[in-house]
Amino acid sequence: MRIVVTGAGGFVGQRLCARLRAEDVEVRGYDREVDVSEASAVAHAVRESRPDAVVHLAAVSFVPDSETQPELAYRVNYIGTRNVLAAVADIAPKARVLVVSSGQVYGSAAPGAPPFDEMSALRPNTHYARTKAAADLLAGVYAEGGLQVVRLRPFNHTGPGRPAHFVESSFSRQIARMERGLQTPRLSVGNLAAVRDFLHVDDVVDAYWRLLQPNAPTGIFNVASGRAVQVQEVLSLLLSHTELRPKICEAREYWRPADASVGTAQRLAKATGWSPTHSLEETLHSVLEAWREITH
Repeated sequence: MRIVVTGAGGFVGQRLCARLRAEDVEVRGYDREVDVSEASAVAHAVRESRPDAVVHLAAVSFVPDSETQPELAYRVNYIGTRNVLAAVADIAPKARVLVVSSGQVYGSAAPGAPPFDEMSALRPNTHYARTKAAADLLAGVYAEGGLQVVRLRPFNHTGPGRPAHFVESSFSRQIARMERGLQTPRLSVGNLAAVRDFLHVDDVVDAYWRLLQPNAPTGIFNVASGRAVQVQEVLSLLLSHTELRPKICEAREYWRPADASVGTAQRLAKATGWSPTHSLEETLHSVLEAWREITH
């Protein structure tokens, strides 16, 4: 099996490529050397690779970046997806395409609301979520046209190597720096009442691998733990792994509403037998340990 991965140099892309190679898959990974917003570059990559499957990960994935650069987010997240789908449909029409959308396409709910399932309405409320929702819907159009499309809606996922601007990684980096004496014992946080759904990146990669199998169904699948986790709990779990007791300081630049974004992956579990294998505590500890290893 030959699989093309866009965004192969990113946080998830690196883990996915490693997993695919461990499964004896021939991987063609493309990162910044192929600008997905350029149709001719994407078509050339697909023509050169002749893939059996494509996993489209390339995206502007940090929400604040999309808010400050909405045109870039639209060009990469929507136009990039359109170019990938068009190239596969034209050049490798029998290939399976995993279009990685986001759980954020559902918008947000009040804490305590039921988890989002795949039938929940799309109510994107950020530039990032809107570009992802548009790409997701476009993928549905290609699926109706006969392309083997899997539309994935992963919720928050983390692990070693998660960039520092994401909440759990930011906390971990700050703790590691304080332990090394590189930062005063003041930990900057946003709204600790926000509720999210966290997974280990390797569990997400496992879901992608299962849906790459030729006998796996196509369609729409959430990738989620189904567990509502308040950001306060994330912080408490991380602090349980250190002797530090820093002062917790609210920072305006990290602030976000006290809303909830939680999904259910019952459809994925029923279709593939998938379930998460990493606990939240184990996942967060791995992020903290990774920051400790590289902080000097």
